[in-house]
Amino acid sequence: MADASVRARIQRFGSYLSGMIMPNIGAFIAWGLITALFIPDGWFPNETLGSLVGPMITYLLPLLIGFTGGRLVYDFRGGVLGAIATMGVIVGAEIPMFLGAMIMGPLAGFAMKVIDGWFQHRIRVGFEMLYNNFSAGILGAFLAGIAVFFVGPIVNALTNTLADGVEVIVNLGLLPLASIIIEPAKILFLNNAINHGILSPLGVEQAADAGKSILFLLETNPGPGLGVLLAFSVFGKGVSKASAPGAAIIQFLGGIHEIYFPYVLMKPVLLLAVIAGGMSGVFTFTLFNAGLPATPSPGSIFALLALTPQGNYLGVISGVVVAAAVSFLVASVVLKTSKVEEEDLAAAAGKMEQMKGKKSDATGYLTPKPAKEVVGATSGDRIERDNTQPVHAAPVKNATDIHKVVFACDAGMGSSAMGASLLRNKFKKENIDIPVSNTAINQLPEDADIVVTHKDLTDRAKAKLPNAEHISVENFMNSPEYDKLARRLKNE
Repeated sequence: MADASVRARIQRFGSYLSGMIMPNIGAFIAWGLITALFIPDGWFPNETLGSLVGPMITYLLPLLIGFTGGRLVYDFRGGVLGAIATMGVIVGAEIPMFLGAMIMGPLAGFAMKVIDGWFQHRIRVGFEMLYNNFSAGILGAFLAGIAVFFVGPIVNALTNTLADGVEVIVNLGLLPLASIIIEPAKILFLNNAINHGILSPLGVEQAADAGKSILFLLETNPGPGLGVLLAFSVFGKGVSKASAPGAAIIQFLGGIHEIYFPYVLMKPVLLLAVIAGGMSGVFTFTLFNAGLPATPSPGSIFALLALTPQGNYLGVISGVVVAAAVSFLVASVVLKTSKVEEEDLAAAAGKMEQMKGKKSDATGYLTPKPAKEVVGATSGDRIERDNTQPVHAAPVKNATDIHKVVFACDAGMGSSAMGASLLRNKFKKENIDIPVSNTAINQLPEDADIVVTHKDLTDRAKAKLPNAEHISVENFMNSPEYDKLARRLKNE
């Protein structure tokens, strides 16, 4: 029980870190592409365009992280304070301040929230703007000063220490051993804490000096998962064998790694396969001195290749292929020498969701639909459903009052994006001209008329937008609620 509690805390911490990083991944990729293309060793060296690299990594990226961290705590006002405080750590350090931004952004947002809680309700009518502007300005200046003289140098020293430790590990040839921690951590959904909290900030430091870093390839390599899924495609049984090829496409091309987690949990000894594959891949990357200039997100082969700098394609592709081959060989031995029951996959998916702490949208692909509707039911009849069937939550709006549908999940980029895409296609087929978008639940727009969330997040969405219509679903990828909503809007 204690282990589950610790894991849940780490997962929440990782989710919070990803909440600061993931909305800004596009900026990281833009910087990575500019670095790969225009630095002196890039594909198309250009001194003018290459001059963007330094200011972006020094100022733009940390400020975006700081703003996002502050906004997560205290909306736009917290974001502004987060950016101001982050500027302090930038000036107070000699290296890009990603870790500093992750600290000062949320801290500044929280400080502004506390100050407003103390004083905002005491301000006389007519003086609100004066208070809002000067309280933010005074607090921002104070936090920036603290960051310059104290936080910046401390984080600078910490980052240098961690970077030196990574360099020692790399020089000793021990980096492949990191897979012993990383691969099981992915299965336990601790990858955000490792990737965004440790590997990415250190990788950016290396990329700033060398134009690339191997650390961006450690957690995002799709090879180990692909090898396991290919082994199930050949040596699996029943549902696991039938679903594995499709899962491999989603995992390898789409970059949704969590879809292979239930296959590993079905036979925990398969952890040896992904660890062996990960270690082999990292060893190959090291052998070829391969690296990327930024974090590929999602961990798709397309994302990896798009960010691969000149002269690194052979190393990156070889690392992925070797990881997949080794993982496939080990997983094949495990599957051929052990019994895998057909129904084990659904049980493993349930176990994975229990560890994750919420329903997994990707693994809905792996299991049959549990809900059934009564055929031939009239509009006045009740629809037969079990406790996994998603339901509407009042209020229900008329079609004429609906101008925006928003899907929301934790980070606003994975499952909600898939659900929004599915509903958008259904609307298009029915000639329904209503925009459908996706976002993080903490950033729900106030003008959303319908909010679609996983049932575990619906209460949070209702608290943020009580006047919107809320639709709860069990599975973003496969919900009957989409067809119901499309029919309802078309008929009305």
